[in-house]
Amino acid sequence: MTNFIGDYTGKIDSKGRIYFPVPFQKQMSGQITNRFVVKKDIFENCLVIFPYDEWQKQVELIRSRLNPYNKTHNLFLRKFYKDTVEVTLDSANRLLIPKKLLEIAHINTEIILVGQDNKIEIWNAEQLETKDISQDDFAKLAEEIFKENPQ
Repeated sequence: MTNFIGDYTGKIDSKGRIYFPVPFQKQMSGQITNRFVVKKDIFENCLVIFPYDEWQKQVELIRSRLNPYNKTHNLFLRKFYKDTVEVTLDSANRLLIPKKLLEIAHINTEIILVGQDNKIEIWNAEQLETKDISQDDFAKLAEEIFKENPQ
């Protein structure tokens, strides 16, 4: 199981390639390290990278909950898979991100890659700064999420 932790600054070159940090490669513990799936995040204006094995787990989760013959479910499937691409690491440990995806997420030259459990988020560095919350707000959020259930 992959558990990505850490955040790394980087740049996108003129061809749309990003360097895949070595610590992230090491955190993949035995998985195939050259195949990934990249898509727009559902909730945020960033991209997400899944190692191919983790992507397969996401697909299985979706299949277990959706009926492709249900119109609403089919709409979700279409939107979920839209603008999703498979990419591979090149010999210089770079991923080529399609320009269309970079434009959709408003990602320019300066980026931050953020490990988030089984996926990596790619953020426009300026946009990520606006998403930060104060330490007090984070503590309140933790309390809310992990509060004990009333008995």
